[in-house]
Amino acid sequence: MPSNDLMVGLEIGTSKICVVVGEARPDGTTKILGVGQAPSRGVRKGEIVDFETAMKCVHEAVVDAEQKSDVMIRSVYVSVAGAHIQSFNNRGCVILPEERDEIDEQDIEDVKVNAREVSIPAPNAFLHSIIQHYHVDGQTGVLNPVGMLGHKLEADFHIIHGVRTRIQNTIRCIKELPLEVEDVVFGALASAQVVLTQHQKNLGALVIDIGGGTTDYLMYVDGAVKQSGVLAVGGDHITNDISMGLRIPMTRAEKLKIEEGSVTLGTCLPGETILLKDDSGFAGKEIERETLNTIINLRIRELFDLLKRGLDEESFINYVGAGIFMTGGCSLLNGIENLAQEIFEMPAHVAHAQTMSGLTSAFENPQFSTAIGLIKYAQAVQADRPRRGLSRLFSRLFSGI
Repeated sequence: MPSNDLMVGLEIGTSKICVVVGEARPDGTTKILGVGQAPSRGVRKGEIVDFETAMKCVHEAVVDAEQKSDVMIRSVYVSVAGAHIQSFNNRGCVILPEERDEIDEQDIEDVKVNAREVSIPAPNAFLHSIIQHYHVDGQTGVLNPVGMLGHKLEADFHIIHGVRTRIQNTIRCIKELPLEVEDVVFGALASAQVVLTQHQKNLGALVIDIGGGTTDYLMYVDGAVKQSGVLAVGGDHITNDISMGLRIPMTRAEKLKIEEGSVTLGTCLPGETILLKDDSGFAGKEIERETLNTIINLRIRELFDLLKRGLDEESFINYVGAGIFMTGGCSLLNGIENLAQEIFEMPAHVAHAQTMSGLTSAFENPQFSTAIGLIKYAQAVQADRPRRGLSRLFSRLFSGI
């Protein structure tokens, strides 16, 4: 199999490391060849806090993926998260010289550079400049201005940036293995590539990716990214609340959350209990099911309220027609879509990767949405430009690490 037909997505999450190997098909579809996993250690709230330990975990996941897909992995697309990720919308503008009135590819690049000529915190680096809309001499809604006649080209971008050294730590962790890093991608942007259809993006959709340590979000309005960000709250916080509230070990709390927990209140029988059997170092315990569900409900409600307050600072949420699409491991909590629908007052769904072939268990599991989304992102990037290794922006910011 030609190596340029293979694409690998790597997510270094708070709870797990996930590596997905995909093959690009001639018809534009993608086949999942294998998924490698390893428990995540040395990572907190989506960021590396113990370099050596995290590197070993990444290596385990890569080896697992190689064995399951029967390929040698040499390079990866990697997702980044963490509360340091920020975003804003900005417009770039380019005036064509008097002797020329036809817009070319260089003008497109220049207007993107112009949009990035804004002040961001000194430690930060640009991660993505995502086109929203072009304008040519005041004409709005231009999809591709190349070849059009005009004197003034404007473009609206959604710009995502983060702390350079934190992103570099992720890249260094992979390059030490050694593997090449093709590109770094914001996690929710990757997830959105596979959980949303173009029609849903056009209608307006909010993707909420709830992982172990963080919640990433990305909003489309009229087919363009308008808002994005990261909240430092995830499934591990629920587990911790259960452990503290019920006075049980973290491992038991995690298992209880997954197997017995629900976000929905008021559906249990009066006095209904769950029996936790005794184990080494644990005497066993009987707990009320409604108490467990209340703990989960309060934490998820707090997360959604926090997210809604942030989104309400701008008016884009009012133009989300397709509703909310939740993915990530924590989206598997029973009844979570009902609470999201109540708080955001719009339809809410649990979503997984679409339009994939191969391992059904992989693309139908919301836990793998980001890693699979990285493959879809890679496919789009490679179709858009010749394969040149690192993108110009990525190379300028992060090469030589």
